[in-house]
Amino acid sequence: MRTTGNVSAATLRRALRAYARVVGEEWVLANDTDRDAYQDAYALGEGREHRPAAAVAPQSLEELQAIVRIANEFRLPLWPVARGKNLGYGGAAPLLAGSVVVDLGRMKRIIEVDEKSGHCLLEPGVGFIDLHDHLREHDIRLWMSVPGNGWGSVVGNALERGIGYTPYGDHTARICGMEVLLPTGELIRTGMGAMQGSRGWQRYPYGYGPAWDQMFVQSNFGIVTKLGLWLMPEPECTMSVRVNLPQPDDIGWAIDELAELRRRNVIEHNFVFGNYLHDAAVYAQRSEWYQGPGSIPDEVSRRIIERFGIGWWSFRLALFGYTEAVAAHARVVRRALEPHLKKELEFDTWHRGEPLEKSAAPRPNVLALQIVNWFGGRGGHISFSPVMPPDGALALEQFHRMKARFEQFGLDYYTSFTMGQRHINNVNLILYNRDDAAMVDNARALFRTLVADARERGYGEYRAHLDFMQDVANTYDFNGHALDKLNARVKDLLDPHGILAPGKNGIWPRAYRGDAT
Repeated sequence: MRTTGNVSAATLRRALRAYARVVGEEWVLANDTDRDAYQDAYALGEGREHRPAAAVAPQSLEELQAIVRIANEFRLPLWPVARGKNLGYGGAAPLLAGSVVVDLGRMKRIIEVDEKSGHCLLEPGVGFIDLHDHLREHDIRLWMSVPGNGWGSVVGNALERGIGYTPYGDHTARICGMEVLLPTGELIRTGMGAMQGSRGWQRYPYGYGPAWDQMFVQSNFGIVTKLGLWLMPEPECTMSVRVNLPQPDDIGWAIDELAELRRRNVIEHNFVFGNYLHDAAVYAQRSEWYQGPGSIPDEVSRRIIERFGIGWWSFRLALFGYTEAVAAHARVVRRALEPHLKKELEFDTWHRGEPLEKSAAPRPNVLALQIVNWFGGRGGHISFSPVMPPDGALALEQFHRMKARFEQFGLDYYTSFTMGQRHINNVNLILYNRDDAAMVDNARALFRTLVADARERGYGEYRAHLDFMQDVANTYDFNGHALDKLNARVKDLLDPHGILAPGKNGIWPRAYRGDAT
């Protein structure tokens, strides 16, 4: 692992004193307790290889600009985080040990919510709970989309291609306009925001000429200081249903039927098609069911399924819109699924004016984080999520192959297939006890094996934990890693001193790359 060995202790002290003059001493966080707080809470082991030197927390754009200027002066690498809740991918920890975390959590203004247009403009410190409360307290008839971890940053989640479970759940696709601080200290606005006083910044996502928003998604080319996001107008009606599939191989027919409904926008939202552990790990610990070696045996899995009244696979579908359209779509869903299930689906229906708790409206919560207690001890998880075609035969093949790999390494198979419009994200959570060194080693080995397996089949990972960012980047190898070379050229132009998040997603500046790519 590369480290910031070229930054001396004396240089770091001088830089931190300069930061204190900008943000105040209380917001330069540089003792051992502070450093521990910014380490990866789910690290594979102790996580010391990603230990920051310090953190600094600006409250304004002007303070952030000063921080970037000082970093350039001292050649000190920065690692920006919105709220640091990117759990399962590294949390707030930097890739490069010795970096200074720039905690944007104090920059938390909800600058604008336009109910008529259906958009908001946010700073990176705004959490899903913050936005949810704002919409409800001001009786704004817009619905947000929420990921599994509801206490994270709305902006941060969109920038990492996170998802939620409404028709607006592809958060990155709902971005409309950014304000970005470049590593050199220049401030830009993308899209229509490039016009001073623009009235279309959050209404039209492209602007004039090249559209740059996606350049700042999952990259280290700039720090997003404001982000526009489209929100969903409150529907007239929702209908939702949970479906349990009893047999493991039911995934084949179900993926094919559901993919067709998704392509045709009968089902308009991303939804999670999860195995039994997706539910069981939230409400129980492994020791209640099995304490033997290796993966959970199939007979134990069946007992868990019976106890919780779930399927081997389960998923929840929701329909949103005008009452007549929702009812028509429900009939289409019934026609597609009920012949396979051999029973009628039981939908929950909500109409505008009824309590929102009865609707399919998303509410941020952190219940899903309970899964890290599955093995006990200091629990953790990392996610391996290759992107696949939405094809039932391929999904069935992937399921059997992945289950065998988990069993090979003695870990419990926790998986889901998240259905997009034209793709599946096969999200596999590797659960472990951080205090069990052998289990941690097996988790590492399993992840690297899964990367190789997926690459062999042409499935690329869309997001990766700090430990494996380079492994995943290496699989994108068309034409001699031409994309990596392009990213490096752009990085060197925008960040000549290489201060901003070196190595994020495999993008290294020249100062750490050691070449002139």
